[in-house]
Amino acid sequence: MIFAGAILIAPWTAQALGERPTWQVGHYAAYALVAVMLVGLALTWWARIYLGAFWSSAITRKEEHRLIDSGPYAFVRHPIYAGLIIALLATAATEATLVALLGAVLVALGLRLKARTEERFLLTELGPDAYESYRRRVPMLVPFLPHH
Repeated sequence: MIFAGAILIAPWTAQALGERPTWQVGHYAAYALVAVMLVGLALTWWARIYLGAFWSSAITRKEEHRLIDSGPYAFVRHPIYAGLIIALLATAATEATLVALLGAVLVALGLRLKARTEERFLLTELGPDAYESYRRRVPMLVPFLPHH
């Protein structure tokens, strides 16, 4: 899903399909969307740096594995994915094509599925007492939404 979404969000895909922008993005809107994209990328960067040695592209156990619930992880359980989703949705809105929006949605759904898989792993790895408490306090991807 993530790979297919990445292909669809690429500008040359819409061009190859002959799709034209569905809406007009003015200069001010484009600047605002670039700012939103940068905020998403900054969140991703902050979360990656904050994890340090605990980060991995694959779901795996790390030495001295423990729950990280501060920094960006105090706001959402998966801030790297949240930041990527924010950046991709802003990018798709700037491209203004339905195929780009579909690509962003596919990537978002793929990242949500990966986050769910990570949650099952962390629940087993860290134990239900620690991780369930964190899940009740902190939303998965979007701050201020229900926590499960």
